[in-house]
Amino acid sequence: QVKLVESGGGLVQPGGSLRLSCAASGFTFSNYRMSWYRQAPGKERELVAGISGVGRSTNYADSVKGRFTISRDNAKKTVYLQMNSLKPEDTAVYYCNVALTAAWNYWGQGTQVTVSS
Repeated sequence: QVKLVESGGGLVQPGGSLRLSCAASGFTFSNYRMSWYRQAPGKERELVAGISGVGRSTNYADSVKGRFTISRDNAKKTVYLQMNSLKPEDTAVYYCNVALTAAWNYWGQGTQVTVSS
């Protein structure tokens, strides 16, 4: 079955960096676009970044452009989110996502990122 496992979250000071990882299994990884979403307390889940199957196309939320970078290693079936210049407003649970079809949408368990001094 499809499984997405995130890791790499934690507590970091403003201006710091974190690298999130999402290990995928159960589907042909290189065939699908992968995305990172986040959900802060009391807010709706929002798209942070996405990357095409072969990694040539990426997109970012305006709020993270220039600070976050999404990448993937298809040999390792892993997608990454490098987060630099972190701000308190980046505090959220970060989720890995793949939509195999319009109806088959999968999420990881999430990893907490807290940006605080």
